[in-house]
Formats: sequence, structure tokens, C-alpha cells
Amino acid sequence: MTIHLINPSHVSFGIGVITPRWLYVLASATPASYATPVLTDETLEPLDATIFKAGDVVGIGIHTGNALRGYEIGSLARAAGAYVVFGGIHATLYPDEARDFGSAHAVVAGDGERVWPVVLRDCAAGALKPSYDGGRIGADEFLPGRWELLPAGRYMWASVQTVRGCPKHCSFCSVWRTDGQRPRQRHVDGVVDEIIDLRRRGFRFIALADDNFYPVTLNDLRMASRRQDPRHLEQLRATRAERFELMERLERLPADTVFLTQITMEAAEDPEFLKAMQRAHIKGALVGVESVTPEGLKDIYKDFNESGEALVERLRGFRQYGVHVLGSFIFGLPSDRPETFEACLAVAERADLTFAQFVMLTPFPGTLDFLEWEKSLGPDPPRVGGVPVTRHWLIPQASRPKVYIHHPLMTAEQIRQHTQQVWDRFYSLRSIWHRSRAVRSLKARLAFLLISKVYRQMYANTGIATDSARVSRSARWARVMAVPCRYLFAGRAIPDLQLR
Repeated sequence: MTIHLINPSHVSFGIGVITPRWLYVLASATPASYATPVLTDETLEPLDATIFKAGDVVGIGIHTGNALRGYEIGSLARAAGAYVVFGGIHATLYPDEARDFGSAHAVVAGDGERVWPVVLRDCAAGALKPSYDGGRIGADEFLPGRWELLPAGRYMWASVQTVRGCPKHCSFCSVWRTDGQRPRQRHVDGVVDEIIDLRRRGFRFIALADDNFYPVTLNDLRMASRRQDPRHLEQLRATRAERFELMERLERLPADTVFLTQITMEAAEDPEFLKAMQRAHIKGALVGVESVTPEGLKDIYKDFNESGEALVERLRGFRQYGVHVLGSFIFGLPSDRPETFEACLAVAERADLTFAQFVMLTPFPGTLDFLEWEKSLGPDPPRVGGVPVTRHWLIPQASRPKVYIHHPLMTAEQIRQHTQQVWDRFYSLRSIWHRSRAVRSLKARLAFLLISKVYRQMYANTGIATDSARVSRSARWARVMAVPCRYLFAGRAIPDLQLR
């Protein structure tokens, strides 16, 4: 039997920004007794469904955003006589939906590394069960990706995971509910070995694809020191020490290595940690700013963030240590006002953010926001094409609303338009050129300009455009620009690389 692993997408760009890590991890989890899995990432090219045949195993990983496309592929695979297995965050939350809409024979909940071989064994024996529970495996069971299966020259960034789970409880995020609030931190040796493997293959830009690279804050340590049980403080100190051990090892990689990670803003008040990041070649971080007002932060249970002038200063603190920030903002919070959009843009500019993304509040399954929103609409929510908006991911892309939660002052279209205007202004040629001073040479500044425009095309225009024709046009432009952009990230292979 042929094993297929598929990352669904309605939009293909020809070039991928970051490797879809789960594909290559499940390839590692596939026992050697089976043939090498066939991997398909539809963010590169659309799937050719004629590859499926009776007796194949088709594993499809879905999150909420690509669930509908995943269900389309599942139905095609089952019609061809293949075993269809769904996994991923969304399948974990809605296993019955994967069966009803995606023709799933089986659904895997939780982590896949340990349970995937069991699924394959049962397929081979003709005894596939309808459900499998992968649970939350220990960090010592995390697997590296099978990176020798990567298609050459198709991704800008590689990806490595160092920790799963996040101790926070932001209302718009499902990570802490699905991956847990106890960080499961992978052993330093495994992380470094995988990074060396990728550098040997020519990747010098690597995303540390963690839920939160900064799992222990200084405030966590202060609070734990006041508790009666010293064991919790010892655990936190050990977790923090392992972070520093990892960064000390990363420091010994070639100087042209570049890491990007995801981190909470609290790291800005931890100079020791930021200095270690700088030495470890961690030159970029996605930081969830979300809102620039105290009211907005309270809306989303993120009042550990700063606002106003304190926010600007805290964000600038990252740059002092050579860490460029990709700031993430959310529009459409209940406390937002028309003037909020301008205020967010002003903060993004004054805080010297290198990149920024501006997303509209969307209630995703598994989040507190979703539960509250679903409850507020009652047993008979509004429908679009017969689909309740509380299952908005099942609405065809061309008809899918852009904003779902009723706002007390603004219409959905006003929020969409204001959001688009902020994207347009932040990524105007003049603004990008001004920010390009972050790099020195003219060549580097021109590269920064191209990268900024590609980022805007991929993440703004295909996500905020009002109709499918504009989305398709944006995807075509992104495809054209992504090819030269990838060469800016390409590194030379270092087959004999060893740590200094």
C-alpha cells in the first residue's frame, strides 16, 4: 500500500514560506517496513487526485482554516478506495465532522508520533478503528522531520520545534487547550541535531516553530518564589536553564544562521534572555501585540501585555538586542473604535516593528472566544448557503464572511475596510523603504522591499480580499514574486558541518 500525507490548501503559491513540519514528522513516524510516504503540500501545488488507488492510506492533517479543502480531498481518496485518516487540531476538536464531511475511516486526536504506526498497522491488517487517541506525548518522544524528503528549492524557511504547549490562556488561542499549559520541552541534543541536519542541506533560515519560546517569565519566577512548595520554583528554574543551554549551543552554529521564533512580549523585560537570543542568532520574533489599549487586552485575557507608551518602549526593547519583531494585531475586539486602527498603525510605526500583521477577530474552535460567541447566537444561528456561521469553515471560500462577531459600533465591512487600509499603509513602498534602514546595503534594502511585498500578497490580499477573483489574482502575483524571493533565503549546503 502507498502511504500519502497531505497538507491541504485552497491557495497554492508555488513556493512555501515555512516547511509544514507535521508532514515530515509523520514521515519519520512511519515504520521503515512500509514504503516511503508520498508527501503533498498544496501550498506549493494543487493535488492530483488520480494518484490515489484502492488500498492506499491517505493521512490528511487539518486546522480550521484548511478543513474544508481537507474534506474535499478525503472524499476523493475514499471514492478511489483508499483508507482515509484525519488528524490535526481541527480533527481533534471535531472528529465526527471529519467523518461526515471528509469521508474519514478514522480520526486521530492529539499528537501523532506515537499512534501513527498503530494506524498503519491496523490498515495493513484491514482492522482500522474509527478513533485513535494520540494524547500529549512526552518531549522525549518528539521526532525530527525526515528532511531528505523535502522537494529541492521550494521552501524559504525550514522549521524545528523545541517546545509544545503554552502557560498563557489567551481567549483567542486554542494552543493552551489542545497542547496544554505545561510546556513540554524537547531535549537540547535532539533540537541541535535536527538543526545541523537542515544546515547541512542548505537551510540557513530556520523557524523555531514553538507555541511560546519563552515558557518561563521573570514574573513566573517571582510568583513561584512566594509559594510554599519549592518544587514548582525548581521546575521553572530547570526549564529556564534548559532554554539557556539550547541558546548556548545555537550560538556555536555558523554566523550566517538566522532563527525566527514566537514569543510573548514579557521577554522584553528580561535582558539576560534577550542577550542569549542575540548570541544564538535568533534575529526575529513573532510577538502577539493584539491590542494597543488596556480595554482591548482585557477583552482577550492578555492584560500581561503593556499598552500605550509602555507598549512602544517594550517593543523597542527587542531591537536593542538585534531581535526584529513581527508584531501581530487583532481588529474587531469589542472595545475597538474607528480610531483604534490608526492608533495600532501608529504604535507599529513608532515601535520600529520590522514587519506587522493585522488580522480580524475570528472565533476559532477550541478558544474561549468561540465558546462565548457560539453560546451568544443560540440554537438557531444565522446561516450562509445553509451552513450555520458557527461552522464558518464549512462555508465555501467565495461566500465565507470576513468578520463573524457582532461589533457594537462598526459593521463587518467597516472593520474589513479599515483593516485593509492599515495593511496598505504599513506596506506602502514609502513605509517599507523607511523600515528597510534595518539593513545596511542597497542590495539588502531592495531584498527587504521584495520580501515585504511578498508577505503582504500572501497573508493580506489572499485573506482580506472580498471575492475569489481577487484572491486568485493575489495568489498569482505572490507566485511570481515568491520565486526570486526564495533565492534571497537560500544558503549553501554544508555537508560536513560540526558545531564549533
